[in-house]
Amino acid sequence: MVLAFKLVGVDGFAAETRQEVLDAFNRVTGRGGENSTPVDELPRVLILTEAAAALIEEEELQWQKKGRFPLIVEIPCLDGHVSGKKSLTDAIREAIGVQV
Repeated sequence: MVLAFKLVGVDGFAAETRQEVLDAFNRVTGRGGENSTPVDELPRVLILTEAAAALIEEEELQWQKKGRFPLIVEIPCLDGHVSGKKSLTDAIREAIGVQV
């Protein structure tokens, strides 16, 4: 996934363990101490695979409740949706009642 996004000019990090995902999340959101992204360079959108998001579900939820940037968007992994997860389209349809 990281390579696919890199091909269109979007930087990213590959992370497989909970700690790697959490470290990358903290770095990108400015919560990683010295290794944090400077505040004026924080991304506006953070794209996580559903599998990565599942590893840091509590931290992601706390971040979203604060309503700060970056906005977190979860996308399916290369092998499809994680079972039990709603797609972004399904969530929008449920929230506003409009099919996208």
